[in-house]
Parts: sequence; C-alpha cells; structure tokens
Amino acid sequence: MADRALTAYKLGSGLARALPAPVATAAARAASVGAAQGMRERRLLVERNLRRATGRDLRGVALRAAVQRTFESYGRYWMESFRLPGMSVAEVDAGLTYEGFEHIERARAEGHGPLMVIPHLGGWEWAAFWLTRVADVPVTAVVEPIEPPELFEWFVEFRRSLGMNVVPLGPKAGSEVVKGVKAGHVVCLLSDRDIQGGGVEVDFFGERTTLPGGPATLALRTGAPILPCAVYNRGRSHHCVVRPALPVERRGTLREDVTRITQHVATELEALIRVAPEQWHLMAPNWPSDHEALAAAGLRPVPGPDGADPTAQ
Repeated sequence: MADRALTAYKLGSGLARALPAPVATAAARAASVGAAQGMRERRLLVERNLRRATGRDLRGVALRAAVQRTFESYGRYWMESFRLPGMSVAEVDAGLTYEGFEHIERARAEGHGPLMVIPHLGGWEWAAFWLTRVADVPVTAVVEPIEPPELFEWFVEFRRSLGMNVVPLGPKAGSEVVKGVKAGHVVCLLSDRDIQGGGVEVDFFGERTTLPGGPATLALRTGAPILPCAVYNRGRSHHCVVRPALPVERRGTLREDVTRITQHVATELEALIRVAPEQWHLMAPNWPSDHEALAAAGLRPVPGPDGADPTAQ
C-alpha cells in the first residue's frame, strides 16, 4: 500500500507537469468525478461542510452539484501544485492577484514574520510559491507528518522545491516556527482542523469543536501578528486575501487569552470560507457530530494515500 501510494503521487506529479495545461486540467476534472462518486465517507463530510458554510439545507441536484464542484476544486489544487515547480516567475506572477499584502509588509517591517492562519481552501501553495519566487519573501510551512515516512519525505522535498522551509507538526514545531518568525518568514498554519487533538474548544460554524491553539500561543509568545488569509480560485487564476492582524494583547490568564484569540481565528476563518464554500477541501471529521453521522451511515473515515489525513495539504 505504501509503495502504491508513493508511486501514485509521483505518477500524478509527472503527468501534471508533462501534459499541456488544458489536458492536465481536463484529467484532474475527470478524476474528481470518480472521486466524488466513489468516496462515500468524504462525500458525506463535504455535504455537511457545505451546509455549514452556506447556512442552507442543500439537497438533491443543488447539493450534488456543489459537492462535485468541491471535488473538482480539490483536483485542481493537486494538479496546479504539481505543475508549480516547472512554471516561470512570470507565469506564477500572472496567475495571482491579491489584497492586503500591506499587512505582511508591515509585520516584517516591524521585525516579525507574520503567522498566516489559513483554511484548507483553494490553492494556498500557489500563493506561497508567489511569495518565495516573485516577492522574495521566505516562507515557513508547518505540515502534518504522514505515513508512510517515504511519502512524507517526498512531499517535504516537493514543497522545498517550491522554496518553502517545511516544518513537521510535532514537539519541535514551535521552536522552528519561532526561528522563522524572528527571521521574518511568512509562517503558514493550516488552522481549520485540530489534527493533533487537545486543541482549544471554540464555536465554529455554529457547533462546538476544537481548533489548534498554536497560533494564539505563538503570537503571545513572540509578538508576531496573526493574519487570517485565504487563496481562492478565480477562473484560471487565483486571488489571495490577507486580513488585518487580530488583537493578541494579554488581557487575562494565558488560557483565557489563547481561548479568546483562537475563537477570533475561528470567526475569521468562517468568513473567509463562506466566500467560496465549494473550494473548502476539508474531507475529514472536524466536529463530534461528524463522527456520529458517519457511524449512523455505517461509514468511517478512510485514510487517503497519505495514511492519515486525506486533506493534508
């Protein structure tokens, strides 16, 4: 299984780079159709997330179409990510528009690399590549270690080829991020899922769940600003939105401050996701009710080829 997973990703990466862009796009769309039909567990979770993010009780044709668009967006994410290493600086620059970049510039001018809290949405790696290649801004990305180790190492090397400093999520991640902050790196933190467990309880899309408290803790520890951010697919290009820094001053105990700031992160992520809910690639249980819904349907989360999180980007 491990060898097949690694071979599949290498093959997908090679094909994405070798095929002309229109052909690669069509292939990604075709693969997403099969994925949407065959992955019942992930389809159920996508349905639930679409209802959460839209605030509507989607059903029937409207729900099926929205789910398919989510899988197509996810297929596009992988296809474009695999093609990035072979793209010129001019092509990367032409493929991104942005707003709020001044918040990043201000943070770095004040001596801190900002903590970018982002959801599993759109194509964040395109923006990270733009930062390193076009804006000449160093990027540190914290990623989830995945099984098997050989596949994880392949992903690490792939992201390093995009110019990122890759930090595995774990006990040493905090110190590595602090180094990045002090060096003026833009630090990318996927923050809409508590992967490790033991996070901070918040209200997220009207339900109680936990989200990682790391961004809040790091901001309080280092003085680095927290900048909510999302990268949306816009036609053939992408649009990056960077929100103003969240208030992170001390007001109470450390626990109280981390909880308050993490709730603020959750609220900002909600607003960013609601702009394009069909580009939200969260396909793993994220609320207690997700586990209950899977059990009621006789389903359980199926690990992706990464062996852990099927949406580990």
